[in-house]
Amino acid sequence: MARLVLLDRDGVLNVDRADYVKHPGELVLLPGAAAAVARLNRAGYAVAVCTNQSPIGRGIFDEAMLARIHEALREGLAREGAKLDAIFHCPDAPGPHSTRRKPAPGMLIEALAMFAADAPATPFVGDSLRDLQAAAAIGCPRHLVRTGHGAKTLAAGLPDVVLPVAVHEDLGAAVAALLG
Repeated sequence: MARLVLLDRDGVLNVDRADYVKHPGELVLLPGAAAAVARLNRAGYAVAVCTNQSPIGRGIFDEAMLARIHEALREGLAREGAKLDAIFHCPDAPGPHSTRRKPAPGMLIEALAMFAADAPATPFVGDSLRDLQAAAAIGCPRHLVRTGHGAKTLAAGLPDVVLPVAVHEDLGAAVAALLG
């Protein structure tokens, strides 16, 4: 059974832009995010990202551009000795029919299967209610960071269906708590 941590991307690893990260030059890592991933790597955890990327479904950019953005993400992390073991993305625009787009748990299920990981032993770190809902749907422990949309998500109140949720200032604090 693999030790795995799942992360949202925007607002957890990098600055979340209201107009989306549309090209590699707009990707800005959050302070301490790369060091936090490196700490998970050193502790023997696989790290996978599960990210909604509706700009593809909305026609704002294509899969090739997303691949370039994710290459920039990997390069930024590598500069601090960090690596991602997988990136799962859902290109669907918002709508009721997607089984992969968070709050649906499809991407998380795929990640668990790829790494032969157990949901109750696999924390998900996100910054939005839909991250928490996806994790709760399959029994992953929920961790909310105050970065990105996290503070706003917390201020709006968390529904009982996603509780319990551990709340952290940022990814570094979340990783510190996970690793004890």
